[in-house]
Amino acid sequence: MSMPAPEQPERPKVCRILSLDGGGAKGFYTLGVLREVEALTGKRLWESFDIIFGTSTGSIIASLLALGENVETIHKLYCENVPEVMSKKSASAKSAALAALADEVFGKKTFEDVKTGLGVVTTKWDLETPMIFKGSVAQAHGRVGTFKPGFGCTIGDAVQASCSAYPYFNRKIVTTAMGDKIELVDGGYCANNPTLYGIADAVAAMKYKPEDCRVLSIGCGNYPSPTEVWYKRTYRRVLPTLSILEKTMGINVASMEQLRQILFKSVPTVRVNDTFERPEMATDLFEHNMDKLNILRQRGAESYAIREAEIKGLLMSEEV
Repeated sequence: MSMPAPEQPERPKVCRILSLDGGGAKGFYTLGVLREVEALTGKRLWESFDIIFGTSTGSIIASLLALGENVETIHKLYCENVPEVMSKKSASAKSAALAALADEVFGKKTFEDVKTGLGVVTTKWDLETPMIFKGSVAQAHGRVGTFKPGFGCTIGDAVQASCSAYPYFNRKIVTTAMGDKIELVDGGYCANNPTLYGIADAVAAMKYKPEDCRVLSIGCGNYPSPTEVWYKRTYRRVLPTLSILEKTMGINVASMEQLRQILFKSVPTVRVNDTFERPEMATDLFEHNMDKLNILRQRGAESYAIREAEIKGLLMSEEV
């Protein structure tokens, strides 16, 4: 006599999506927002969101949240490690520091270890197309038969790839479970704001109606560029293209947000990504002054406060 199939957990009526932009050290702003969101919900954020997407620094935070970490633990990791990584003088040194950090933080954890839906955005260097590491076959848009969580790669490898802002970091090579060797760079080159990818998973793969999705999209803030003379920043002297890289990724963020408003107007969304124009707020991807990074975190908390009622309505309504 055959045994009855195990009962499947009831599918939530509403799909809640958390999307985290890339921005290097400016991820401290993101953590300031998330600290307040976690306090609002009173639980770990993986319990509040069905999908968490992240690009670059957002991929580090998204992955740790999906593994069950709380925001304060992630903040401590950032305080201890971001200045160390970002102060390195060469791409090779930065990449080596990032790899050591990934090994320490993620170890051998894979996408099968996550507690909720996860998306880590990277870019294929040769093919110039996105490669998105996902935690669940429910997020797959095709090739379901060969789907492997995270393509069989570790979370650490995927996050390194997502953070590899070439040419300031080396390109990252991963080998998938299918034996494909792929050279990857920062996910910000294709989607520094990954909100649309998260909505696409919910609507196209998981078959939610747009109106049944809820999106909290968090950026890293917009700031004036630093005005230090060239010799104070080695990476500006050796590779004077940082302003172009930041401009490109800023345009990417804005265009993805504009497309979201056009294509998914019916998806209730709160976007947190304020602009700070005062000269003392000047910073960039490679900020490693902890006093400045602490201010960014405070600014994130203030940005949350402006939208607290909207965020509360987004996350607390229609509890399932």
